Amino acid sequence: MTDRGISKTAVEEILKNPLEVVFTDKNRIYQGILSEKSKSYLIRIFVNDTVTPNIVITVYKTSEIKKYYEGEIR
Repeated sequence: MTDRGISKTAVEEILKNPLEVVFTDKNRIYQGILSEKSKSYLIRIFVNDTVTPNIVITVYKTSEIKKYYEGEIR
């Protein structure tokens, strides 16, 4: 997260209140929009929810929002 410039607070907020959750065979992908310097990014948080406690596998941000986000962009 640090290397990618994503704060722990942003990740925690998206996990608590995601705009969208995508289900895959092994993971859930929590997604939220983050605005930085008048540009919007999609934050994608991959979580293994087959174990307890759940494990965050990776977190990244992308400017290709329409490629991954199926909801309506606000």
